[in-house]
Amino acid sequence: MLRPLDRAFYLRGAVAVARDLIGRTLVSTADGATTAGLIVETEAYAGREDAACHSFKRKGPSGGHRTDVMFGPGGYAYVYLIYGMYNCFNAVANVEGEPEAVLIRAIEPREGLSAMRERRGTQDVKKLCSGPGRLCMALGITRRDYGADLCGDALFIAEGEPVPDGRVLATPRINVDYAGEAALLPYRFIVKDSVFLSARGGKKREKNGTVHLDSGGMPEQ
Repeated sequence: MLRPLDRAFYLRGAVAVARDLIGRTLVSTADGATTAGLIVETEAYAGREDAACHSFKRKGPSGGHRTDVMFGPGGYAYVYLIYGMYNCFNAVANVEGEPEAVLIRAIEPREGLSAMRERRGTQDVKKLCSGPGRLCMALGITRRDYGADLCGDALFIAEGEPVPDGRVLATPRINVDYAGEAALLPYRFIVKDSVFLSARGGKKREKNGTVHLDSGGMPEQ
């Protein structure tokens, strides 16, 4: 039986959490259907000093702002909307007052594929969860999950399958060019050669020998 990671796992900086989430299992029980998959791609957003992060230069929660949950302790869900139509799921990281989060960009589907296919409208397993918007749709994650306790039993991250260090690559994050020098930080972690990584227009791009895929980072505020 899969059990949620404990709170202590999340009470560290987003970069460390993002790396350690690779190979863990994301589980959702939305609408009575259990769906799950191994995390193969993450991005760390490292708080007030990170120009790509939603909490960049923010002093604290401000009564209803979307980043308010980020200022609490790690281990809660930060779900936001991009392009007016796609949800993105993040795990809040670090201790209370340090507003950091990890975007889950892609998973390898493992459980509940029939529900995922129905929600996504495709039979292609490689397209079910290969991007932050896709995986939220496949797992039934919506903004109603904003603030959900990831140490609970409805939406959580559990142990998975260890990924050898040699198969985990760190690259710059995707679609954060607005962040200046912060766009170059190696805060995106991927499982090398995974066919389930996010993809832009279904095509891979190669740069300096590293696979860079898809869009969907934290957009400008």
